Amino acid sequence: MQAKVDTDVCTGCELCAQTCPEIFSMSGDVAVAKDGDVPGEFEDTCRQAAEECPVEAIIITD
Repeated sequence: MQAKVDTDVCTGCELCAQTCPEIFSMSGDVAVAKDGDVPGEFEDTCRQAAEECPVEAIIITD
């Protein structure tokens, strides 16, 4: 699974970085996802961050 943040949609609320800091971080005033595959142990919290994103800026691909 991979995660991506649509920086054109992201509002910089930091919720994803707080929920799953192993995958998401802030770059300036928007969130970014680490490149590459999401390690298995972080898949659940990564999906949680995507589901809780208030503007649906996180894209998950399997």
